[in-house]
Amino acid sequence: MKILIAVGVIALVAVGVIFVKNPSPVVIVKPEHIFDLGPLAVTNTMFTSWCVVAILVVTGFFVGRNVSVVPSGFSGAIEALISGFYGIVTQVAGEENGRKFFWVIGTIFLYVLTSNYFGLLPMNGVIGKIEPGHGTPKQVIFEQTKIAGYPVAYIPNAPAACAGGDACPTKHVAGEHAEPKAAADGKFSGLISPWFRSVNTDVNTPLAIAIFSFIFVEYWGLSALGPGYLKKFFAVDFYKRGPLGLIDIFVGLLELVSELSRMVSFTFRLFGNVFAGEVLLAMMAFLVPFVLVDVFYGLELFVGLIQAFVFAMLTLVFAQTAVSHHGGEEHGSEHGEAHH
Repeated sequence: MKILIAVGVIALVAVGVIFVKNPSPVVIVKPEHIFDLGPLAVTNTMFTSWCVVAILVVTGFFVGRNVSVVPSGFSGAIEALISGFYGIVTQVAGEENGRKFFWVIGTIFLYVLTSNYFGLLPMNGVIGKIEPGHGTPKQVIFEQTKIAGYPVAYIPNAPAACAGGDACPTKHVAGEHAEPKAAADGKFSGLISPWFRSVNTDVNTPLAIAIFSFIFVEYWGLSALGPGYLKKFFAVDFYKRGPLGLIDIFVGLLELVSELSRMVSFTFRLFGNVFAGEVLLAMMAFLVPFVLVDVFYGLELFVGLIQAFVFAMLTLVFAQTAVSHHGGEEHGSEHGEAHH
């Protein structure tokens, strides 16, 4: 049995490398522009984020309509996921704070998780509009045909690469987003600007979520402790402690820098892991189709879940720390005064 499995794996590798070799991947960090909506230039990550939000809204609508005493099916699975995550939140923050935090923490978790998993669907990176080459290395030579009277461009099973210049069979008008015109043999060169791309490969999205998280953590801290919450950043009564007050000022500045740096660490942790996963899958699909890409695909399913969970849990821990800041010190001070 093991010999048959090994032979099957080798056969898949051979078929993938010889007959179904993918085009050489082009790593582009910046999200691609796909269309304009009035004055708004829509990128593929922005368009994908709208799809993710639509999925969450529609799912929430139908699950909400099918809530029952004994949940079952898809609604039951979603309810179990939400209930389990709510249990984790209340276990960390307590029942009162858990209820206060959950709607933000749960939103972050579900949005990041859905975005990461949506970015692993097969349609990502392969369906989109074709940008004619502008001297970009490793362009792909497309073939063009018609389906039901409409021109359709596609990449053949063993696509040829084109290094740009006169050797490429592309003939297009000038302009960055000009539509390519096929040569006489129906071929032209260019790159795909995909309609769908993982949302968190655009650094703006993790940054927006990090700012969102930061704002709510500070809001909860101020709501729970009032203006006294700001004492951990600004030692307004430093003059009462003499020379030690200067240390309080320095520690407060360190706290402020630490609080602001969370946004940076949140952003690049999520962006780096998701973008690296996208590049890894593209490279594995190019080098060894059908085999290694499946292994790393399973790894990315795990990474997508872990990144969503880590982002949400760190926000929860920072929120719980914010609302309980100085609580122990005040309690200890009151206890000492009562004892005295």
